[in-house]
Amino acid sequence: MQFDEVILGRRSIRGYKPDPVPRELIEEILTLAMRAPSSMNTQPWNFYVITGEPLDRIRKGNTERTLAGVPQSREFRTGQPFEGIHRERQVDVAKQLFGAMGIERDNKEKRQDWVLRGFRQFDAPVCVIITYDKVLDGSDDTPFDCGAVATALVNAAWSRGLGTVINSQGIMQSPVVREHAGIADDQVIMKSIALGWPDMDFPSNAVVPPRKSVAEAATFVGFTD
Repeated sequence: MQFDEVILGRRSIRGYKPDPVPRELIEEILTLAMRAPSSMNTQPWNFYVITGEPLDRIRKGNTERTLAGVPQSREFRTGQPFEGIHRERQVDVAKQLFGAMGIERDNKEKRQDWVLRGFRQFDAPVCVIITYDKVLDGSDDTPFDCGAVATALVNAAWSRGLGTVINSQGIMQSPVVREHAGIADDQVIMKSIALGWPDMDFPSNAVVPPRKSVAEAATFVGFTD
């Protein structure tokens, strides 16, 4: 694909085919992703790439703890609930997804199952956990840099025909993830990314939320035209 095709074509994939993804292809994608810039070349990111039985154990543990009411233990801070336009965008995309999936507002069972898909890594065959070195904890540059590598990763995957969705629910039960992924104690768990071959018959995969316009997002200073 051309660069513009990747950027304009990529969307979050929440339904996957069960087909395995070759390790060699994932290594190729990570090699591309790690060309992302980082502050003073710190390259703080690390990746735990999980599939098969260990991933199934994470899905099971995440789901069981969530249904049992165990409070979330996300290691990277969540921040305050969204308000204003940010909350509106959050609600709008939820409405689009529920509409595509035929989930009625009052259908609590379907709505819960949809939420649990996130804790199951959207049933993708691969999950990539992004971590960063704990010695960098507290630096605002570090999560910024990890966001850059995550963006590069999802675009590199799309360019190779693979789908992804960046997912916070998958790491909210952090002890489960840390145990079954074998994540070292010197790492902070930041994000999970579901990865696999897109099932384009899965209804929510057709959802592409609108983006802000340049006029809304950008302020141009010093230009004469």
